[in-house]
Amino acid sequence: MLGAIIGDIAGSRFEFNPMNRYHFELFTKECDFTDDTICTVAVADAIMNEKDFSECVHEWCRRYPYPMGGYGGSFARWVHSDEPTPYKSYGNGAAMRVSPAAWLADSREMALEFAAKTAAITHNHPEGIKGAQTVALAIYNARQGMDVKAVLDNCVKFSGYNIDLELDDVQNKFDETCQGTVPVALWIIGQSTDFEDAIRRAVSLGADADTLGAIVGSIAEAIWGIPEDIKQAVVPYLTDEMKEVVELFYKRIS
Repeated sequence: MLGAIIGDIAGSRFEFNPMNRYHFELFTKECDFTDDTICTVAVADAIMNEKDFSECVHEWCRRYPYPMGGYGGSFARWVHSDEPTPYKSYGNGAAMRVSPAAWLADSREMALEFAAKTAAITHNHPEGIKGAQTVALAIYNARQGMDVKAVLDNCVKFSGYNIDLELDDVQNKFDETCQGTVPVALWIIGQSTDFEDAIRRAVSLGADADTLGAIVGSIAEAIWGIPEDIKQAVVPYLTDEMKEVVELFYKRIS
């Protein structure tokens, strides 16, 4: 979960100002949490406190109506609606918020079920659900001790995604869909050597920096863990109520 938040905040200042510098400063005063962090925290809150996913995500987003970068058009309408309903989206928002589902699940089947439920409140298109489930599967399998190759092979078998990519295929290409983002995230994981390397690769790709960072970070945390200095550096960006959910989450999974 914190991996997703770190990727989001590190990538936040580059969402509309993409770059390809690997050696960038991870956290600056220009960084902040975006909708990716809000939704990830909301999913964790919903599962831990047995709340309705739609109601919980809606409530959290209403508390933060103007996050850095704002909300995407269709999702913004969902947030501001008094009677929000799913809208057949296959955007990458389904994949960026799913990580708590994979950590709080007791089985592969439960992880996939939770993932589908977190997506379907808005992203009920098959590609949206598949994107969320694939990320959840990667995290769950890494938690079980699978190595990187096994994690990726299992995800490809499940999803049918092509992750046999080259840098020229994906660099500086902004794609907001699950099918255009999740395979890239898996490819980045396959190129990376540790958590920080994965975050730097994701953010400096010149794509959807905060959301790609969140997805990559969520998987990288399960594989490599997060260095303590990076954990401590990101905490000041969170509100007190976000910190409370994060703290409870890590107590729950410890």
